[in-house]
Amino acid sequence: MPHSPSQAHKPKIAVSACLLGAPVRYNGGHKASHLCGEVLAEFFDLVPLCPEVAIGLGTPREPIRLVGDPRQPRAVGSVDPTLDVTQALSNYGQRMADELDDICGYIFMQQSPSCGLERVRVYHGRAAERSGRGIHAQAFCSRRPDLPVEEDGRLNDPVLRENFLTRVFAYSAWQDLLRQGLSRRRLTDFHARYKYLLMAHDPLQYKALGALLGSMGNSDPAHIGPRYFSQLMAALKKCATRRTHTNVLQHISGYLKRAISHEDKQEMQHLIAQYRHGIVPLVVPLTLLKHHLRLHPDPYIAQQVYLQPHPERLGLRNAL
Repeated sequence: MPHSPSQAHKPKIAVSACLLGAPVRYNGGHKASHLCGEVLAEFFDLVPLCPEVAIGLGTPREPIRLVGDPRQPRAVGSVDPTLDVTQALSNYGQRMADELDDICGYIFMQQSPSCGLERVRVYHGRAAERSGRGIHAQAFCSRRPDLPVEEDGRLNDPVLRENFLTRVFAYSAWQDLLRQGLSRRRLTDFHARYKYLLMAHDPLQYKALGALLGSMGNSDPAHIGPRYFSQLMAALKKCATRRTHTNVLQHISGYLKRAISHEDKQEMQHLIAQYRHGIVPLVVPLTLLKHHLRLHPDPYIAQQVYLQPHPERLGLRNAL
């Protein structure tokens, strides 16, 4: 399978330090996350970051908040508005985006004026609207637009959690490819492995990316590769649905039509239908499909990342 729990190396994920239990919040506390600190720590190397401490704000400290134009807010002290750390946070975000060139994802602390990805409070006098983005997060993400990013709170949703970690492992696989050296053959092989995963997330981009590589000809893969990868990551950011998963399950089960009995085909179709109607989770038809593929292997299907886009022990498809 494309991913096994005993990987040669763990992908790296940057995480807001307070989510890993570091006492770096303005009040000297933390926001330790069970998912980040315990579950993910087994599968990833976690890199803790706290931009507010990194730029020299103490712990405990006066809290900062966003003020002004939500599109370009300032980060200032909530008690002393002359304390303006906007540029320092932005500079730190840009520097970390360049230095942490080996991370495959970033989990940010939600609602933080430095780290929140969306709906951060921006104050106009005493009134506030939830329309801002943390200064550090904005600077970091603008430098690394393809990097999978998510907020801790949203990872409580099983669909968003699975989607984020699928993208992290795809990003890690791309980094491995770049280390080997980008060639037309390697790019084509990479796409072949991701075909069914793409079909589940974004059927239109599945066709568009196939066409992009089909027209590659003698083009330099160094030009095509970054464009391909940006479109791939944008496609994978779309959450797969029961309808699109069902379509992929039907496609893959088609490879077994001459190999398994009529009764086995009926059972397979019954479980796929039960999944489509929300009666069983995705892991149920997938497990039966993988069972038949072990007995009747197909080399093309065996390489498909869709069958195992992340380590099985994470149990991410048990709730889909």
